[in-house]
Amino acid sequence: MSFPKNFYWGGALAANQCEGAYNEGGRGLIMSDVSTAGAKDRLRSITYIDPATQQIKRGPIFHKIPKGCHGIVLEDEYYPNHVAIDFYHRYKEDIRLLAELGINMLRISISWARIFPKGDELIPNQEGLNFYHKVFEELRHYGIEPLVTIVHNEIPLYLEETYGGWQNRKVIECFDRYCETIFKEYKGVVKYWLTINEINQLLLVFDFMDKNVSSSLYQDSFQQLHHQFVASSHAVKKAHEIDPNNQVGCMLCGVTSYPFTCDPKDIEVNQHYWQKIIYYCSDVMCRGEYPYYAQRLWRQYDVQLEISEQDKKDLKEGTVDFYSFSYYATSCTTTHQDTSKANGHFALGAKNPYLDYTDWGSATDAQGLRYFMNEIYGRYQLPLMIVENGLGTSDQCIDGKIHDDYRIQYHKKHLQAMSKAIEDGVELIAYNPWGIIDLISASTGEMAKRYGFIYVDRDNEGNGTLDRICKDSYYWYQNIIKHNGDE
Repeated sequence: MSFPKNFYWGGALAANQCEGAYNEGGRGLIMSDVSTAGAKDRLRSITYIDPATQQIKRGPIFHKIPKGCHGIVLEDEYYPNHVAIDFYHRYKEDIRLLAELGINMLRISISWARIFPKGDELIPNQEGLNFYHKVFEELRHYGIEPLVTIVHNEIPLYLEETYGGWQNRKVIECFDRYCETIFKEYKGVVKYWLTINEINQLLLVFDFMDKNVSSSLYQDSFQQLHHQFVASSHAVKKAHEIDPNNQVGCMLCGVTSYPFTCDPKDIEVNQHYWQKIIYYCSDVMCRGEYPYYAQRLWRQYDVQLEISEQDKKDLKEGTVDFYSFSYYATSCTTTHQDTSKANGHFALGAKNPYLDYTDWGSATDAQGLRYFMNEIYGRYQLPLMIVENGLGTSDQCIDGKIHDDYRIQYHKKHLQAMSKAIEDGVELIAYNPWGIIDLISASTGEMAKRYGFIYVDRDNEGNGTLDRICKDSYYWYQNIIKHNGDE
């Protein structure tokens, strides 16, 4: 296989899904702290209180807490992220295991609420800054390059409740302060940054909802997204200003889609899917301006975007240095109604008869990864990083061993696809499979949906020792890294 000599072999984690210690070190609350456990067929709920009536209520995880209400932790509920896998206390052990695995990069996120507990303070929380110093120093001790996500599916809950989150331009100002703080604090320690995780989720989530989405909801989402674009451009500019060695990337959910049939209507609807779900975000972040088809999308969803001349200038001046993305599965778009439906990890639309599906409904499609990489690199000619990829499924620990050949086969096929894309001429510089250590599922709060090469002894109800056990895939990946993919 073909991998460059300076290739980054790594893994990926997220603070809210691995750290735990939700009420330690001066950290403020985030949405996952008030999110209950779900299941494979049931999304999580958020718990909140209405101060006017003192009623305790619940809402879907993808929705906001209603205006005037506050997230609340209930004593009789289980909140999986409160402990997660306790990376906060076990980071030295985990990083040692990752060093023995041989990785030279780890994608990790900073919890904004550890640095600014409410989000709008002027002075950061020193305990939070110190914690990440220790984590980054431990990584550097083993020669592991940190790849840091600035916002990974979480902002301080106070910003959501008080300002309405990204809907309010005030949050850009708070984000700017947060970015400047961490860029200065970790100058010379962190070189690679990602601004906002899977930024296109704001548009993708509508495909999981009832098709009768109100125009006001679209208006809010497109405006929130614009504020995130502006915030990201500010981060790029500030990162380069503070340290010219900094490299900042976008991060998108690489939800590759095919037309289900050769019906021209299917071809057109798939083209529109790519424009809305993928290119709308990446064109702004990579090219620095809204694409021509944005006008069609805004008309279609009755969106009146509030955008200033300064915003346009910032977007143009704050384009990213590289393109990073997650990739798990592919989907099919169609105008035909008489088709079997897929419903898994961002796998919607018609079910592809040429692919196999996991227990969680995702289509395994390594060839689609090569296709996606060629499409993206051909459009932007920016270096690519794969920062999430993997097979989420159940593992059985028998006599202290986990034989996960199915995971090995999944990664082997995707590495082969990556190698072919590199031979095609794509500049791929890093591979960071998701959940390199088992962690809490973002959508369901489960532990049973495992991605890692390292097993964590914890179940869906929070039982277990939290002990780490290396799976068969750990030793396989160790060998892959040792030989730079040649084995």
